[in-house]
Amino acid sequence: MPVQIKKSRMPLKKIVEQAIEYLKDPAGLVFFYDEARFGLQPQIARQWVLRGQSVNAPIKTGYSNFYLYAAVDPKGGESFILELPRVDTEVVNIFLKELSETYSEKNILLIWDQAGYHRSKDLQIPANITIAPLPPYSPELNQAERLWRWLRRHACRNRFFKSLDEQAEALAQAIKTLTAKQIASMCNCNYLLQNN
Repeated sequence: MPVQIKKSRMPLKKIVEQAIEYLKDPAGLVFFYDEARFGLQPQIARQWVLRGQSVNAPIKTGYSNFYLYAAVDPKGGESFILELPRVDTEVVNIFLKELSETYSEKNILLIWDQAGYHRSKDLQIPANITIAPLPPYSPELNQAERLWRWLRRHACRNRFFKSLDEQAEALAQAIKTLTAKQIASMCNCNYLLQNN
């Protein structure tokens, strides 16, 4: 199956034009895609305490982790999230296959960054998915990054997890609380949706 990836130096204007065409199509769907690592090292942030009291923040050393893969729709708030053990081309292919099967009736424009495993010759892009890579070194253009920021702040910050399973469960519960409207608001893409 030929890989359907647009030129790696596609300017943002062309991505926007392409996305607008998908948004006009009733069978079209635009997703921003990213992956994020979560692990047992706590994320400590400032917090309120009574005057004169100190705060103890337990920490856990070690580097065990897992990854969340997500595709988010900045217009309708649709999301597709998988927990996977690592990041490489093989696992990206698993995500793409699952996304394609879940939205088998849709034509998907998947906008992602230019990580090495996103440009691999071994990618297996399903027929209903077209890839549009963002300009290099531009994480601020990837709306899926906002989901990670929200999860780290609301599900992980100032929390001590005893195991990866406990953390994964906390993240899953936080994700379940998000409505499509909240995801659309959080992952809103002004540069994409202002023209539509």
